[in-house]
Amino acid sequence: MASPIPRLQLDETLRQMQQGTTMRKVKSKSWKKPRYFKLQDDCMTVWHQSSCTCEAKYTFSLSEVEAVREGHQSEVLQGLAEEFPPECCFTVVFHGRRGHLDLVAGSPQEAQCWVRGLRRLLDFVTSMDQQEKTDQWIRDWFQKADKNRDGRMSFPEARQLLRLMNIDMNEDHARRIFQEADRSESETLEDEEFVLFYTALTQRGEVLRIFQEFSEAGKKLTLLEFADFLQQEQQEPENSKELAMQLIDRYEPSETAKVRHMLTIDGFLLYLLSPDGDIFDPAHESLCQDMTQPLCHYFISSSHNTYLLADQLQGQSSIEGYIRALKRGCRCVEVDCWDGRGGEPVVCHGHTLTSQISFQDVVAALGQYAFQASDYPVILSLENHCGPEQQHALAQHLTGILGERLLTAPLEGWDPARLPSPEALRGKILLKGKRAESPAHSLSGQPDEATEGDVLEEEEEEGLEAEGERQSHEAKVNALSDWVVYCRSVPFRSFRQARACRQPYEMASLSEPRARKLIKEAGNEFVCHNARQLTRIYPRGLRADSSNYDPQEMWNVGCQLVALNVQTAGAEMDLSDGLFRQNGRCGYVLKPAFLRDEGTTFDPADSRSWAGGGPWSLEIQVISGQQLPKAANSTARSIMDPLVRVEIHGVPADQAKEETKYVSNNGFNPSWEETLQFTVRVPELALVRFVVEDYDRMSRNDFMGQFTLPFTSIRAGYRHIHLLSRDGTAMPPSSLFVHIKITELPEPE
Repeated sequence: MASPIPRLQLDETLRQMQQGTTMRKVKSKSWKKPRYFKLQDDCMTVWHQSSCTCEAKYTFSLSEVEAVREGHQSEVLQGLAEEFPPECCFTVVFHGRRGHLDLVAGSPQEAQCWVRGLRRLLDFVTSMDQQEKTDQWIRDWFQKADKNRDGRMSFPEARQLLRLMNIDMNEDHARRIFQEADRSESETLEDEEFVLFYTALTQRGEVLRIFQEFSEAGKKLTLLEFADFLQQEQQEPENSKELAMQLIDRYEPSETAKVRHMLTIDGFLLYLLSPDGDIFDPAHESLCQDMTQPLCHYFISSSHNTYLLADQLQGQSSIEGYIRALKRGCRCVEVDCWDGRGGEPVVCHGHTLTSQISFQDVVAALGQYAFQASDYPVILSLENHCGPEQQHALAQHLTGILGERLLTAPLEGWDPARLPSPEALRGKILLKGKRAESPAHSLSGQPDEATEGDVLEEEEEEGLEAEGERQSHEAKVNALSDWVVYCRSVPFRSFRQARACRQPYEMASLSEPRARKLIKEAGNEFVCHNARQLTRIYPRGLRADSSNYDPQEMWNVGCQLVALNVQTAGAEMDLSDGLFRQNGRCGYVLKPAFLRDEGTTFDPADSRSWAGGGPWSLEIQVISGQQLPKAANSTARSIMDPLVRVEIHGVPADQAKEETKYVSNNGFNPSWEETLQFTVRVPELALVRFVVEDYDRMSRNDFMGQFTLPFTSIRAGYRHIHLLSRDGTAMPPSSLFVHIKITELPEPE
């Protein structure tokens, strides 16, 4: 099981990594210890051993790695910049919330070998097809079970593996499967024998039944039989025969069957597990929406207090917060600037015990990562608490690092009566903040109406600052105000005042309680306001734990910049990730037409205002689960009792949830065969969240996995749902198998 995946070709770099290298593992200025790192023969896992114990330990799998960064790209290595040259340093960044691995090689050549090799392997992992991912998953489990690392698995190791895999199987049955796979009769499993053992565990009877329903011969699907399945069950378009030929060519492993345009059960299962068999519409994986409308016509992925990695009072501030948010697709990030030592401004949460980071480092991270996930504009929400001298430093860092990417003047030839589009602002970074008041600062060439308040909308909303402090802060923004072009911060008084006085480039920030109050009192006015203006929503000040509010009710009235604490995993971030999963994950989602019309009558709380067809019936048959993960707080010996809950998030009338019964002691291949039914009245705003939990009769159920997507991105038929972890990381091959049926219901009388 230690051989590499066949498609991966060894080169000199990988061979050097397999020979091993001694490097320093660095955790702080005082913790720098040598470790011997070695790429295993499978080319997918790295082990290390210390000079003290000489005991080899598993370090990481390539599937756990998000990126490899060269040089002083972590705060730990930045703090050691004078001790170690950047060409010898690199950082391994992991998915989720696992800490980075900072390493210092003995020479630039050794560092480059590992950086180059790890990046090549990362590219390979990204390009793996479903079969290769499954094969790698088998290899990972084999390594975990092979405690003595002799390349064989004994029956006691197999029993332990079953528990790790979430299977509660009696010893006699487990031994029978083991002996059937042990063809060499050596009382151990090697290579292909382990594959046989795994195959026996993962037989998909429910898939075989579906296959045989459409197969007259029972052993294969002809081209016409597969085309019938695609048209009748999967609701694929008219040219299902042509699509069937493409899918057979893509997924059928047997060359003989492929030549005869037939699909075996293995090919059928590979199709169902592939992106073509996924519940999420692959057409929405790429950019598929009109990007030429005004900014206010889009939902925009937004982060609150982006610099924080934990709570709002004592949490760590880090540039990693910006890197994670930007790579996640956030297009609006927040920076709180304060006077720092030595004339250099710092970023932190003022009047708290949170740590500080350099503003210059934040801008450098923005310059490096702003457009990696998306080319569309980034809005930098700048809360400027600095004095005049350090405001000058702010301006220098912004222009010196960002250069022409920083938008400092209105677009040439753009109509000042409307906001520009994401397409027109592609590759640009926009400042959001308070502007000084003069004719020169008005986009229309006329003086802006005098308004009270300042850049500190959040503190203004919460009433945390005295009037005298507000007046002193107002003067501070003059140095940067010329660069606040399309996102000028102004206080919000009323919708009536906004209609009478507002320019399209003016926007307000509202706390969640105030926004919720406006939704309740004037839902339609809020929708109309957001059809012509940008609105930012942020968490109430009492959320010191960095918890999040429900973003759905803000999206229901068209609020564009619904800022969340991205560092806090949970249902709220699942909804945000689900909404912005569509349109190529570019961070911009075009709002429904009824949220873009300034004269709309739409009110999310009033069903009489809902235009369009429907309602729609959503029928979900939850069939089975595959290789479900254990709950985070479970022990090695515990077995899960999984249940599935489906939640609908949308307008108040659409909010609903239903769940299956739990399956006792089987997280490996549980079967539910239960149907859950929902009615969706405003599908354009609905999100569907699938959650798997470990049932606990004595306390709260434990989270196991989830997947969230827009209702409009769901595909009908037999589909797999590939589950994500609490922090949104993929967990192959963990999945749910479901059947989806969507039908339009007659309009109510």
